[in-house]
Amino acid sequence: MLYFFILLHCIVLMVGGHYTYAEVPFFDGLMGAERNNYDKVGHFFQGFVPALLAREILIRKSVINGKVWQNVIIVSICLAFSAFYELIEWWVALMSGEDAEAFLGTQGYIWDTQSDMGLALLGAICSLLVLSKSHNQQLTKVTTN
Repeated sequence: MLYFFILLHCIVLMVGGHYTYAEVPFFDGLMGAERNNYDKVGHFFQGFVPALLAREILIRKSVINGKVWQNVIIVSICLAFSAFYELIEWWVALMSGEDAEAFLGTQGYIWDTQSDMGLALLGAICSLLVLSKSHNQQLTKVTTN
């Protein structure tokens, strides 16, 4: 399961990299939006997939035994990764000397950075809520064989 979602995340990243996130053709004006929201899909996956990866590492290495604390740590890792990514975007925009808004792809949306991190947070939580049970079943099969 993890490999499938890593592949899916790679595809999302490659499509965004090919067109630039603000100009992915099939997301122009989707559902009446004034901006191209493909970058939001990318940021959702930026939380969704790393949550599975972090979860698998924490479970396999028996780092944290309590499920509640495990979920708190996983979500925190994903949110920290997303915030660090936003800082890197900002630093690159400052150092590149280009128009920062064009580089960042905010498309005039002043809350772009915050919504990006919020979607990564939502992705991490959704991943844990939707896939934990089946992920546990897969991990049990792997560890018993």
